[in-house]
Amino acid sequence: MENDKLDQDLEREIAEAFDGISAEDLMELAAQRPGESEPDERGRIAGRIIGVRGSDVFVDVGGKSEGVLALSEFPEDEPPQTGQEMRFVSQGFDSESGILRLSLREVLLDASWDSLSTGDVVDARVTGVNKGGLSLDVQGMKAFMPAGQVDIDRMDDFQPLVGKKLECEVTEVNRSGRNLLLSRRRVQERKREEAAEQLRFTLAEGQLRPGVVRRLTDFGAFVDLGGIDGLLHISDMSYARLKHPSEMLKVGQAVEVNILKIDLVKDRISLGLKQQQTDPWTLAAVNYKEGNNITGRITKLMNFGAFVELEPGVEGLIPIGELSFTKRLNHPSEVVKEGDHVQAVILSVDGDQRRISLSLKRLGEDPWTTVAERYKAEETVSGLVTRIADFGAFVQLEEGIEGLVHISELSEHRVQRVSSVVNEGQVVQVYIQSVDAEQRRISLSIKAVAAKAAAAEQMPAAEGEAAAPDSETPKPRKRKRPLRGGLD
Repeated sequence: MENDKLDQDLEREIAEAFDGISAEDLMELAAQRPGESEPDERGRIAGRIIGVRGSDVFVDVGGKSEGVLALSEFPEDEPPQTGQEMRFVSQGFDSESGILRLSLREVLLDASWDSLSTGDVVDARVTGVNKGGLSLDVQGMKAFMPAGQVDIDRMDDFQPLVGKKLECEVTEVNRSGRNLLLSRRRVQERKREEAAEQLRFTLAEGQLRPGVVRRLTDFGAFVDLGGIDGLLHISDMSYARLKHPSEMLKVGQAVEVNILKIDLVKDRISLGLKQQQTDPWTLAAVNYKEGNNITGRITKLMNFGAFVELEPGVEGLIPIGELSFTKRLNHPSEVVKEGDHVQAVILSVDGDQRRISLSLKRLGEDPWTTVAERYKAEETVSGLVTRIADFGAFVQLEEGIEGLVHISELSEHRVQRVSSVVNEGQVVQVYIQSVDAEQRRISLSIKAVAAKAAAAEQMPAAEGEAAAPDSETPKPRKRKRPLRGGLD
């Protein structure tokens, strides 16, 4: 009973395997049955597909041998057909069924390797990222792409490419070692050159063109117009002052730019972005009036003054001499720093030259306007020696008010060096010779203070005291030799 059941199951399986095949087809296949197949130089054997059952494909390999392989080894777009002759790789007999196990995958892989040549363009799927680049699969063949060949532009992260298909060029084929090198960059460069040739003669100055930011530098951004790069200089990005293009743009950003200038000989294209905005200087003469007070932000410091942003794209300059009435400055940073918000007075506006002159010190009172009320000629006052020059010493009478003691007014005797009489930081008594508020000058004298003191000591005795007779007043004894240093 058990054997009968096995025979019935076998007959049913054979019937299912040959379902759809007529008796005539079976006879024709039997008549065409090849002799026992001999392996070729690569160990492959010929066979004819005789049926498909479930996930298995049955193959007649000649003689009394039959083989079987998985249906999944056939390409999805090329399923097996009954009667189709192909070559397979033998993988030995199954120990239980005694059927020869076959493989088609290695045959297809060999065919793929045989068909590849340097310069071919293939579709490759990225399977992973390694230290040197990408691992890829090309129709079952493992391939490698160096990091420098992945893209025209530098890429720091390849992970988003995993699982994607890339169009690549074959750069090296090593069939014996099964090594395959690919380059996506070459395909991109070729497409870029083709697009550039088409685009080159359609560009014109004044056009508004879409583009993509490819690279940022300190001086600007390179924008891909569709195969041709143009330079968007930092000065043409915005009317406002930018320290770096990254304040406004980022790599990969889509932008619309104006074609400012084209030089096909040097292959240079100048682009603009701010030209799509209204120039704020067109209304500067209306918005800013001489004598008005304004508030702005310090954007840049130079040796000659400080630039103040009044609005994006409009800057004024505070000359170093307009920063303080009371301080003698070597650099604007002694009063202001970048980023400070300050109030200033508008001195002048020139919209054509795009210049606005400002003053910080004129917000306060000029101490020189009332200097004549506080300092009068022939008075003696105290002051601080602030600077020494070859021609004299500057003495500060109060903050913002300085006078000059000329070298000839330092002493009654000839002075070779100013520092031999006074030093910076020394407090001295000075005699005011003249005050000129209009020229902002005060002439001082130290020797006059000494002369005045000497004269006071030689004044006659006070009234009521008898003067000694001339005959009793001792006379100073004359020296035969002058004192050292020229004093007598």
